[in-house]
Amino acid sequence: MLYDLPLEELHTYRPVRNEPADFDAFWADTLAEARQHPLHAKFESADTGLKLVEAFDVTFNGYDGQPIKGWLLMPRQRTARLPCVVEYIGYGGGRGHPHDWLLYSNAGYAHLVMDTRGQGSAWRPGDTPDHDPEGSNPHFPGFMTQGVLNPKTY
Repeated sequence: MLYDLPLEELHTYRPVRNEPADFDAFWADTLAEARQHPLHAKFESADTGLKLVEAFDVTFNGYDGQPIKGWLLMPRQRTARLPCVVEYIGYGGGRGHPHDWLLYSNAGYAHLVMDTRGQGSAWRPGDTPDHDPEGSNPHFPGFMTQGVLNPKTY
């Protein structure tokens, strides 16, 4: 990546911020609400036919207790704990299928591929709908602007 400051300055750089007066209160409330819902993580073995990679269909509770989907992929042959790469999909993409994500698990890492709520379908399918009143199932274009006028729905 390209940047225009020396590394020493980047370590201490703090940009000017223009936060609304209720910014800290909003995030304190949001985090308190999120902690009211147990994670309830489930890891179900997925039969993929892959010989070198073991796949698990992952579901856990995210914001407001809504289920989030993902894949956990690991090398079948493992004898110790593994480092893990956690990957969130870019705008418009979803978790797709286990066969889409074989690089890290074949290189010896655990790989957790996470859906982003309400996304998926523009360039890779997703399995995590957005259940908010202004949300909808994975779709495009324009997901990023839904509910933008209200911090409770954005």
